[in-house]
Amino acid sequence: MTEDDSALSEFAPGLWLADGPVVDGALGFRFPTRMAVLGLPDGGVLVWSPVALTPDLRRSVDAVGPVRQVIAPNGLHHMFVADWAAAYPQADVIVAPGVQNQVPGLRVTADLRQAYPAGWEGVLDCVLIETKIMTEAVLFHRHSGTVLFTDLLQQHPPGWFRGWRGLVARLDGMVGVEPAVPRKFRVALRDRAAARNAVRQILNWRTKRVVMAHGAPVTHDAPTFLARAFLWLRP
Repeated sequence: MTEDDSALSEFAPGLWLADGPVVDGALGFRFPTRMAVLGLPDGGVLVWSPVALTPDLRRSVDAVGPVRQVIAPNGLHHMFVADWAAAYPQADVIVAPGVQNQVPGLRVTADLRQAYPAGWEGVLDCVLIETKIMTEAVLFHRHSGTVLFTDLLQQHPPGWFRGWRGLVARLDGMVGVEPAVPRKFRVALRDRAAARNAVRQILNWRTKRVVMAHGAPVTHDAPTFLARAFLWLRP
């Protein structure tokens, strides 16, 4: 796949994935991008963590169903949300805390710190995990049994980061044998008790799969994987 090409593919019942271009982060770190399209009961779709909006990707999404909602699930994944909000003016724009500050003038329908959209009941579950770096909205798509993480779980392939960035990535836990919570987020938790409660809710979901923006999806024994990934947070 080239950096300006993307394709929507079915990943699970009622859930599609698309990989977008590689984007530049702070200090020269570069990151792959991934978004998900979630089916809603009325036949419409929710676009999670939108990647660059290309004509081909737009046609693929429109073929699945009308875009009802667009969500930016943390303050680090805001780069393309305004483009999607402009392309789909009828869609609700839902943001995690901090996103609106990153995108001045963004048309926001709901901030997840205040309330969850009424249409999510019985369809999507959501918990917030707050760090001093960002607050992430972790979603659970009940129909497909999929938990969606943006940055809290990551697994970049060996060699993705090079030189001193590669060393930092290894020390931070961004590169490893399986997806993990980077150490920078672990030490930046605002309230460990609140985070434990959020993770407890996540572990109680009937998970079949885990999707993350930066790493291969987990499709085998996902509940055990999640318990292992957050073992460090136990008292």
